[in-house]
Amino acid sequence: MINKINALIAEIEAFQATSLEAVEAFRIKHLSKKGTIAELFEQFKALPGEEKRTVGQAMNELKTKAMDKVNQLKEELCNTESSEGESDLTRPGDNIRLGSRHPLSSVKNEILSIFAKLGFTVSEGPEIEDDWHNFSALNFPEEHPARDMQDTFFIQKSPDIILHTHTSSVQVRDMESHPLPLRLVTPGRVFRNEAISARAHCIFHQIEALYVDEGVSFADLKQTLTYFAKELFGPETQIRLRPSYFPFTEPSAEMDVSCSLCHGKGCNVCKGTGWLEILGCGMVDPNVLELNGIDKDKYTGFALGMGIERITMLKYGIKDLRLFFENDIRFLEQFTATI
Repeated sequence: MINKINALIAEIEAFQATSLEAVEAFRIKHLSKKGTIAELFEQFKALPGEEKRTVGQAMNELKTKAMDKVNQLKEELCNTESSEGESDLTRPGDNIRLGSRHPLSSVKNEILSIFAKLGFTVSEGPEIEDDWHNFSALNFPEEHPARDMQDTFFIQKSPDIILHTHTSSVQVRDMESHPLPLRLVTPGRVFRNEAISARAHCIFHQIEALYVDEGVSFADLKQTLTYFAKELFGPETQIRLRPSYFPFTEPSAEMDVSCSLCHGKGCNVCKGTGWLEILGCGMVDPNVLELNGIDKDKYTGFALGMGIERITMLKYGIKDLRLFFENDIRFLEQFTATI
């Protein structure tokens, strides 16, 4: 049996191959369950005890040499094929498709960069909130319809734990923990229990800004809004403020910008008015300052908030909000991000 083993070792050491198929055939011949080495192990079982020690060592050497030979030949052949592929300069290059930033991310970054020029810093907070930070600290009375199930996703009742409906909840946390003055801009994803359509979604993105200091006036708010609109939509952009109502600001206003498509003459996008509504704003209600531990007699402030989807739709002429969430590469490839 030792002679058989030595003959197989010599055969294995002399074996050469020019293809991976030949190596695989060699492996099957010697190392498979029905190969030559497996047959020898079956014969090994019938040997007398005094021979098993010597024969066993030889068989282990045989099996090791066979496995090493297979691994060596595979590695050599793979390296040869790889080097041949690399040296073939006539092969065409890979067509790598470059991605682009999502339009919502591009517009969000552009808005944040505008407020950064005005000295605002970015602040972010949790998406899961309690009633105090999302409603009560913002002067929402208990009977306010925004607390109803039709608008809010409740995770838990008594106490109420919800998915925050606006990034104003982050501003509450900032007023609680940051020293004054405050000049913050808060981007984030928000959730409202609404039917999904071309103009609405249960998930959308907001950016809100908050400025609290001594002597802040509505004139400061108007100048900030004017600068923001001209930076985002162009130097010819005009703004107008219409009286409105929000629980956390008083006075409150809706801001419109002149339509950049028709330049105020009236078109389908602006519904013939020449104006497009883009955000809500106002002076921080003194009750909100007091609820958050800020001296309402010493400090004043303004707040503003906008939906990033709405701004993006106006900026790029997109008519269906659902396109932002479908991840259709044909839609996303239309946008080239610079920010």
